[in-house]
Amino acid sequence: MTQKGPVVSNRQAFRDFKIEKIFEAGLQLFGNEVKSLRAGEANLKGSFAKVDGEEIVLHNMHISPYEFSRDEQDPLRPRKLLLHRSEIRAIITKIAQRGYTLVPLKVYFRRGYAKVEIGLARGKKQYDKRASLKEKQVRREVDREVRSRR
Repeated sequence: MTQKGPVVSNRQAFRDFKIEKIFEAGLQLFGNEVKSLRAGEANLKGSFAKVDGEEIVLHNMHISPYEFSRDEQDPLRPRKLLLHRSEIRAIITKIAQRGYTLVPLKVYFRRGYAKVEIGLARGKKQYDKRASLKEKQVRREVDREVRSRR
């Protein structure tokens, strides 16, 4: 049984942030968390990544406890992200600049390993959100007009 597409995605991140660069990171999990993630029992709402020394840690990602497991882990525990050292250095230098943050975009499996896509992002102001919404609406109307002319 291979799963297509992301297990969970953070669609709100694209609305609230301007994503400048995307990194793929491994996710350090326990066995029962992997089973729960495969079942789709996860949520990225309100989650963020933070630099702790020389590593990057994902906070507030909720993975529900696996129902057939005996041992209990905290569903909101911080989880270490596995990146190359050069990527970590690049992220640290960008985050040192004012206004940048790390936002998880989606969680998926690649070759059996849990991966998370994190975006180096800047927060959008209210007027930026309105402008991108208007641009999306205009693009949709143009596509609709092109389809009706065919």
